[in-house]
Amino acid sequence: MNKIYSLNHSPIDFHFSQNPRDFIVREVPLYHFSNEGEHHILNVRKKGLNTIEMINIFSSILGIKSSEIGYSGLKDKNAMTSQYISINKKFTQNLDSILPLLEEKNIKILSCTYHNNKLKIGHLKGNNFFIRLKKVTPSVFEKINSVLKIIEKNGLPNYFGYQRFGKDGENFLEGQKIVRGELKIKNKRMSDFLISSYQSFLFNQWLNFRVKISKIFQAFEPQEILQALCMDNIFSEYRQTNIQNLKTLDIAKIKSIKNQPSLFKLFEGDIMHHYPYGKVFELETQNDISRFFDRNITPTGLLSGKKVLNATKVAGEIETCFIDKSIHATGTRRFAWIWIENLKYNYIQENAWLELEFFLPKGSYATTLIEEIAHRNVKID
Repeated sequence: MNKIYSLNHSPIDFHFSQNPRDFIVREVPLYHFSNEGEHHILNVRKKGLNTIEMINIFSSILGIKSSEIGYSGLKDKNAMTSQYISINKKFTQNLDSILPLLEEKNIKILSCTYHNNKLKIGHLKGNNFFIRLKKVTPSVFEKINSVLKIIEKNGLPNYFGYQRFGKDGENFLEGQKIVRGELKIKNKRMSDFLISSYQSFLFNQWLNFRVKISKIFQAFEPQEILQALCMDNIFSEYRQTNIQNLKTLDIAKIKSIKNQPSLFKLFEGDIMHHYPYGKVFELETQNDISRFFDRNITPTGLLSGKKVLNATKVAGEIETCFIDKSIHATGTRRFAWIWIENLKYNYIQENAWLELEFFLPKGSYATTLIEEIAHRNVKID
């Protein structure tokens, strides 16, 4: 995908290496644990392992099925990450005895508590990140500093990161074959993961298109916007062939959309979400546009599947172009736009390092922020 970034600066040159020294992730749980109950909650730090690999190591050492172990989210392999897992306490009576075996595998238990419920996917508030950028000259730092201030104020598109699509970036093709009956994989967890990669690909395609349309509204005058929307070549790189309602917007509606204060432009029928928690609902009033700018609500994109609320009207017509109805997995809505929180950064000029600390909500990728700053695909060692 030729990713479209929300800002307009030229590419910024710096070095980003995703490794345990320069990329640290700390999971923030959704709620406080009760310190009682049948589930042992472990705060686990790992290096050089993804979450599934870490779960499998616990499974092997404890002699239990991996499905007995609960977790809230997937964490990067090429990083130092800490996250919470849950194991029924009947399986952890000899936990102290396996600590050396875990440490041999680059796994360390940082703390323990208890809770009444098993952890499930999505049971996290978000993640705190530490990232070190290198080869940052003083002039480059000034550029990054300016961009960060804009992002901190306006937010950024919530693309799925490259990690979602595998080493070669083509996991979604396998997922597409599975949902179309062209490929069968016996391992259900792997099959579900590949299907989710395909859902993520469709979401990214939709979001890329919406960012592109938003930038057209941002950059041009109403009559020019109307002309641009009638040009078929703005649709050519996407899956859709025609979006009639978008092409037939009148000048008054175009002016209204253009005057929206946010970089991401909302359309009639968009599905919004209370931010960061709450329910989804359809965009209805002019007041909703102000609430989006004030960070109280955010637009959502579709992860194709069953039992999910779809957009309607203009937004729905666009969304339909990025749906694969052969996906029978459960669908959901995902934040299309997010805001960085608790941003702090420290420029170490003698080392040409810029160290960033920040929080992002669950499901968001720190590398997407890095690419928005760089305005290019970041090079990963």
